[in-house]
Amino acid sequence: MRIPRVAAAHDLSGFGRCSLTVAIPILSVMGSQCCPLPTAYLSAHTMFEGFTFLDMTGEMEKAAAHWKELGVGFEAIYSGFLGSEKQIALLQSFIRDFRSEDTIVLVDPVMGDNGKTYRTYTPAMCEGMAQLARLANLITPNITEAAILLGMAPSAAPAGEAETMDWVARLSMEGRRSVALTGVSWEPLRIGAACFDAKTGQTRFIFSDLVAAPVHGAGDMFASVLLGALLRGKDLFEAAKLAADFVRDTVQFSNEIGVPAEEGMNFEPLLAALATKL
Repeated sequence: MRIPRVAAAHDLSGFGRCSLTVAIPILSVMGSQCCPLPTAYLSAHTMFEGFTFLDMTGEMEKAAAHWKELGVGFEAIYSGFLGSEKQIALLQSFIRDFRSEDTIVLVDPVMGDNGKTYRTYTPAMCEGMAQLARLANLITPNITEAAILLGMAPSAAPAGEAETMDWVARLSMEGRRSVALTGVSWEPLRIGAACFDAKTGQTRFIFSDLVAAPVHGAGDMFASVLLGALLRGKDLFEAAKLAADFVRDTVQFSNEIGVPAEEGMNFEPLLAALATKL
């Protein structure tokens, strides 16, 4: 039996922990092989001014073609930050070519946060991301991204438990795909995810203690731990709890040692403890 293999289509930022520099070590320590399919190379992530940006669309096409020639198979396909509108169609084809009946297709519809879209995302890219997400059997949007997927203003947010349940139901496409809606909070000092499991039809809220920033890269961290746990046989709710707790612990540790918010969370010293929780 081979270890689970993940095709990870994310950007690679040279400085600032996010995307592939988060996904690769987390998936690896959790027992999966992460095969990166870089969507872009950035000298530093987009919170930094003056970052360089290299669109990797052409190399993605070549890599996908080569993997197909090699007969490479994947237990999961995991997409995040995209570098261009053209990559949406490319990833749609990639999913159709490489998914099998049991493949987990996780689309983290990275488009924005805190009520705003990211500066590299156009309205056409946001519309395309919604179409890409239709091929997923699991999506992990934050509140801003969920609003965009639902055709609402990025600044929209659900008010309370009942409206959050409604958002999750709509995001599930009538129960056909699982959802982990992150950044959910209506209680003081509590934050987490609203999760719908398409296999069971159940919805649960997974909360952990809210600690202060830094939080850059938290979504990438949550989705990566979530996927790693699913590939180790955890159900969606167990995986979401593990992910929420790891993000909490990492934010707390980063605060204690004074990591600047824009550098992302200092998760590396906590990886060994994460592996033992499996």
